[in-house]
Amino acid sequence: MSFRPCAVIPSRNHAAVLGDIVQRLRAAGLAVFIIDDASDAPARDAIAALHAPADGVVVFRFAENQGKGGAVAKGFELASAAGFSHAAQIDADGQHDLAALAPLLSLGEAHPEALILGAPTYDRTMPLGRRLGRWLTHLCVAAEILSPRIVDTMCGFRLYPLASIMALLATQPVGRRMDFDTEIVVRAIWRGVPVHHLTVRVTYPAGNTSNFAMLRDNWHMTRMHVRLLLGMLMRLPRRRQARFRADVPRHWSGIGERGAYWGLRLLAATYRVTGRWGCMAAVLPIALYFHLTGREQRRASHVFLRRAYRASGKGREPGWLDGLRHSLGFASNAVDTFGAWVDGIDEAAFEVMDKAEVRRVTASGRGIVLIVSHFGNAELSRATLDPATRDRITLLVHTRHAENYARLLRRFRPDAAFNTLQVTEVTPATIMALQETVEQGGWVAIAGDRTPVHGGERTSRARFLDHDAAFPQGPYIIAHLLGCPVYLMFCLREGGRHRVYFERFAERIELPRRDKEAALAAHAQRYARRLESYCLRDPLQWYNFFDFWAEARAR
Repeated sequence: MSFRPCAVIPSRNHAAVLGDIVQRLRAAGLAVFIIDDASDAPARDAIAALHAPADGVVVFRFAENQGKGGAVAKGFELASAAGFSHAAQIDADGQHDLAALAPLLSLGEAHPEALILGAPTYDRTMPLGRRLGRWLTHLCVAAEILSPRIVDTMCGFRLYPLASIMALLATQPVGRRMDFDTEIVVRAIWRGVPVHHLTVRVTYPAGNTSNFAMLRDNWHMTRMHVRLLLGMLMRLPRRRQARFRADVPRHWSGIGERGAYWGLRLLAATYRVTGRWGCMAAVLPIALYFHLTGREQRRASHVFLRRAYRASGKGREPGWLDGLRHSLGFASNAVDTFGAWVDGIDEAAFEVMDKAEVRRVTASGRGIVLIVSHFGNAELSRATLDPATRDRITLLVHTRHAENYARLLRRFRPDAAFNTLQVTEVTPATIMALQETVEQGGWVAIAGDRTPVHGGERTSRARFLDHDAAFPQGPYIIAHLLGCPVYLMFCLREGGRHRVYFERFAERIELPRRDKEAALAAHAQRYARRLESYCLRDPLQWYNFFDFWAEARAR
């Protein structure tokens, strides 16, 4: 499928920032179709003035209001007739951060058959009523597709594959008003259209007027969910023959953050009131729900546990109870982290096994690269460090999956907020920023068990639990460029206590020009052996719930 995208903007009485949005879209090389859904003056005239077909901007006006769905569908019709393969839907009020436009198009080009949905992160400008409405919609959609994997169906920032969507609209009834955004996603999933997510920041502009009619649109939304729920009941007998393809990630970055911000806040508040056991009681049904509905995560858990059990000499296959314990262990891990940040942790339940080495490194004032992992509780070990040491850590992250958690932390413990640096690839600017951090005695923390967002690029194959797996080269490339010592840190729950293991990995990483790949592979293999040794102590503390060996098999 050739990739030729455009943009579709539905608008009713939103013109204040529309010109700026169009300018940004044209700068990105997109033709723009604006659908004026019977706007009133003066917005009508302002929108009409943007019509410039010779410059790639087409304005179509409805004389009578059709609703958001009707306007978007008309935009699809115009875009498809003009020969475009994909349409990026953008809201006209400027609430979406258009910095996400380039990643949206890149993801669409990489997956041309997929529907790319914006996974919004909101600031304090979002009205409470909107938050509650979205939460209820998410619950309904999870029931309608029998999966909680779809992060958001109401965000108006998305990229549609026009061929499959036009075929859907020609054969399926889809709501014409505010119910359109959600219904077309559910029906696309039912038809087997794959779905991917992309994080986008959303802000409600000051003075923004909403076209959402409380009574009318809530009535349409209610009717839509009744239709979809009934439709799902009718589909159930066929579900065994037709598996859903909705958002089944092959790479860890395709898994969106499943914990909603308000849900995390509720859990943190529960911990403060009831303590650890009360919070665990609240978390258990949630963890059970995610375990039962997370088919891909359950499968990945089973594959990992089977390989770990064989490597440790256990003569049995993991059963359903092992998988459940694995999921509940992740929930317990999260509760322990809440406890560390919200109320602190009992010193008797926490032990640093290499305290002298930590003190020596801290006292030296030297910067280091600290390789952490998703085994055990790395965040708990950071929470329990003394404030001076904790403030020295800068965490490198590949995606914004943990933004909800970071927001929660800033709310309850502003003094312990994340020092993070978003990184999708190592650039000269990245290295300059990290060099300054290290020169000031900072610790650069990076996960050693998560490959880059772009998949097989900059990875080395290493033997892990008797099978080849892809490990990132990033930690060793960065350490080489920074010229500083490298340490590993693991935090395990052992015998009712949390134990932190802090060990030297290398005084300096050297990467010769000749055989550079071999040197990187050797470092990755050394790390894989250390990670494996800890995993075999207690496999149920491994929290990478995706196919860890997929990339190595594909290469």
